[in-house]
Amino acid sequence: MAARNRQWVLAERPVDRAVRSSDFRMVETPVPEPKPGEFVTRVIYSSLAPVMRFYMLDGAAGEKPLEMGEVMRGRAVGQIVASRHPAFKEGEIVQGKMGWQEYAVSDGSPYWMMYKVHQRIVPVSTALGVLGMTGFTAYFGLFDIGKPKTCEMVLVSGAAGGVGSSVGQVAKIAGCSVVGIAGGPDKCALLTSKLGYDAAIDYKADDVTAALDRLCPKGIDVFFDNVGGPILDAALSRINKYARVVSCGGISQYIAGTKDPYPLKNAYLIGRLNALLQGFFIYDFEARFAEAEQAMAGWIKDGRLTYQEDILDGFERMPEALIRLYQGANRGKQLVRVSADPF
Repeated sequence: MAARNRQWVLAERPVDRAVRSSDFRMVETPVPEPKPGEFVTRVIYSSLAPVMRFYMLDGAAGEKPLEMGEVMRGRAVGQIVASRHPAFKEGEIVQGKMGWQEYAVSDGSPYWMMYKVHQRIVPVSTALGVLGMTGFTAYFGLFDIGKPKTCEMVLVSGAAGGVGSSVGQVAKIAGCSVVGIAGGPDKCALLTSKLGYDAAIDYKADDVTAALDRLCPKGIDVFFDNVGGPILDAALSRINKYARVVSCGGISQYIAGTKDPYPLKNAYLIGRLNALLQGFFIYDFEARFAEAEQAMAGWIKDGRLTYQEDILDGFERMPEALIRLYQGANRGKQLVRVSADPF
């Protein structure tokens, strides 16, 4: 193994502002040696997600806030290089909470959420995207909350992002018509040319409300929302009776909304139309992760599901990769290649 372990640690909290590179500091520590019951993983790919800003502020999802100088939290996929744990063997591929570092030590307890990668699709980066929490979020959010029916209209915001790039395709597999909302002509072209969307709305250039009238003339049955704010409000104004609104994320509100949240004018339609607006926590579905992994892998193998990854090369680019998410610069699941993929 390498002599040193590079890590990104928290240097400053992004209170009332966007994340900056200066919020992080790179340090070097010895590569950990596993104690009895532990194993060490060499990180291959690291995952970036919008929720990471909340890790820096208040912990998010019930976790304690990061302390200054603590290794930044985040999921990764890697290969076990040393083990003194009976259930985790050298050479196995695992994904879990490894943090922003090149080598991670774990005891395999539930806190680390370490899962062996069973449905391996090369490259192993898929274990963080379409065959990982990102894909599982699309799968369970759509099927368990959205409950799509054949021939229904499904609308997806943030459609070119990690989750959105899978949701549209899975909705098509379920027999639905699908419209995606994304920012810029390149992203919209990606939706219709590669990701299976029937049509795309460019929220930066189009009148979203008018576009919804044109593309969803019979209304919206399922809205999978990754954005929140004005786009959520516009979609609510076009929902059908008994519609299901899946609240997966609200990236438009992650910064501005802390002080000046967008007031939804059309929320009253949820009650009037007997509709549902529901959020969810992906780890509540942990007992069924294998179900989603197997289904998504099967769709990839038979050509019905593709995936879009945006990979930056080099561990030193971790802060840059996170910032790209808040700028809307990513095309699909944002990842960093930390070390060589052995497959």
